[in-house]
Amino acid sequence: MDCECAKLRNPRLHPHAFMTTESVIAILLYLGITAWWGATAFRSGPPGPRSKYLLAAASSVPLLLQAMVLYPTIVTDAGLNMGFYNALSLVSWTVALIVIGVALFRPVENLAIVFLPFAALCLLLEQLLPSVRMVPASAPTGLRVHVVLSIGAYGLLAIAAVQALVVAVQERQLRLRHPVGVMRMLPPLKTMEDLLAQMLAIGFFLLSLSLATGLMFLEDLLGQHLAHKTALSMLAWFLFGFVLYGRWARGWRGMRLAGWTLGGFLALMLAYFGSKLVLELILHRV
Repeated sequence: MDCECAKLRNPRLHPHAFMTTESVIAILLYLGITAWWGATAFRSGPPGPRSKYLLAAASSVPLLLQAMVLYPTIVTDAGLNMGFYNALSLVSWTVALIVIGVALFRPVENLAIVFLPFAALCLLLEQLLPSVRMVPASAPTGLRVHVVLSIGAYGLLAIAAVQALVVAVQERQLRLRHPVGVMRMLPPLKTMEDLLAQMLAIGFFLLSLSLATGLMFLEDLLGQHLAHKTALSMLAWFLFGFVLYGRWARGWRGMRLAGWTLGGFLALMLAYFGSKLVLELILHRV
């Protein structure tokens, strides 16, 4: 849930549409690391611990540079600027950071091939298309906690959605008994399904906390332009809860598990980024 936001005059909220040196370097590094890791994984199959540490070390540089670019854009004297492209870039950074961190312990390193270039694209958009939607500095601490929980939930559930796509493709290839070369890059299907369920459980927990803290600051559902967002967020919460019930109580696997996960993620993205897109970029309501 967003707070009732207002556009405030502050020179730091209106950056020029040009690329900073840090952002250019970060984008090039993201793309370079993606190309290197994709070629390495496809050629060598599942990576060992040494390769994972090398991926984490290389990715830490563009992640740090993107953080340096994002911080002064989002954290301002007037409050938090959670404009559409700022929020998109922050979510992409969070997702990339989670993937790289988790990859040190679990077999999700090849998701970097998806999320590192996505982070590069979002950083490019954030730099070229400045956006403003303020969470005022006077906002309660609980509302700031809500923002942090929301970003974490969206990040984890975005990773789960891509994991669900991988599970769906992997199961289809196994059913057809015609595996392609990319299958060598993946752990066994059961491992991928178990990992997906774990991501969903943690993401669902964070989403529950996010919704609970957001409802605490909901005063005027229509006046704050939050009706559609609230309905879609609750739908996403229900769908993710239903997926977890199906997995643990009925043993859902493969396409069924992936399909419901993608449905919940679609509802969640429409709730947050769909609402922000319409309100900020189409209707220009902040």
